Amino acid sequence: MHVDIRDDMAHPETQIYNHLIIAGPCSVESEEQILATARELAKIPEVKLLRGGVWKPRTRPDAFEGRGEQGLVWLREAKRETGLPTATEVATPDHVELALKYEVDALWIGARTVVNPFSVQQLADALKGVDVPVLIKNPVAPDLNLWMGAFERFQKVGVKRLVAVHRGFSYYKETAFRNFPMWEIPIELTQRLNVPIITDVSHICGNRELLQSTAQKALDLAADGLMIECHINPNAALTDARQQITPDELKQLLDNLSFRSKHSNYVERDLAELRGEIDDIDSELLQLLARRMEVSDQIGEYKKSHNVTVVQMDRWKKILDDHIAVGESMGLTPILINKVFEAIHQASIERQTQVMED
Repeated sequence: MHVDIRDDMAHPETQIYNHLIIAGPCSVESEEQILATARELAKIPEVKLLRGGVWKPRTRPDAFEGRGEQGLVWLREAKRETGLPTATEVATPDHVELALKYEVDALWIGARTVVNPFSVQQLADALKGVDVPVLIKNPVAPDLNLWMGAFERFQKVGVKRLVAVHRGFSYYKETAFRNFPMWEIPIELTQRLNVPIITDVSHICGNRELLQSTAQKALDLAADGLMIECHINPNAALTDARQQITPDELKQLLDNLSFRSKHSNYVERDLAELRGEIDDIDSELLQLLARRMEVSDQIGEYKKSHNVTVVQMDRWKKILDDHIAVGESMGLTPILINKVFEAIHQASIERQTQVMED
């Protein structure tokens, strides 16, 4: 028997709210597709809410932009057959009116909409006096105040059941993730606002291979639940095929997760926050190291064309001494500085030598 999502989100502090799983296709594509997916998801006890986009904000105008009102008809049919409450994305007051007409149980505000305060205010005004859970995704850019502002606009019109959805952020460098997690931002949000947080691991990962580890990390960081895109035939999906999984794969993923109580020791939560920050810093370090090696290759090409030796020890010794002096002023030991930069220097020499030999 499924938990009533409306009652569930009315009392986010209760244990029954913890570990809410929202699942369903990126897009409602056809009656057959959404019904087949919903039937299988209904067999998974952890799934409490069926998601499905009917309006899809696509970058290019000739891309699939959703089935619109017809998709809401199919979503309602899936709800009536399976008993699963439903959720869909809304971006305009007209979307809100239609979603409520077709008995959608929860609405979410997408990342592209959250970036525009005018659009958020219009949606908030459309929902004034309406008792429905509203899930607010983080904006595309890592702007905590912009995200918080969206919550404040809904709170001002009296919408009480608000939930944050962490879906990752655009990053200036290419990473393994479609949207870089930046875990410290959703953690900071929950510390400033007393709202539950759901991690949309599908949009963070961008591919199904990363879902398991990312979902576990989200739970370790005390996320209240997960949003995972599921499709009865992911490879045939009209949108975001790479990040969707089948209901059977979702069940396997959930079976392999370690769920933690929201009432567990706060020390673990604090440690998880700090570890998440370290992971993000390490990822940035890797990006910088990769960039440094690219510059080393360019130096190697220059030395080759000008017949200059790879190793210039006098310059290297002065650089290392300078690094050690600056590092000590920052509280870093000479041993650490020496080991790190010696390793980087050696890797640079090997890269430049390879360039010279080619």
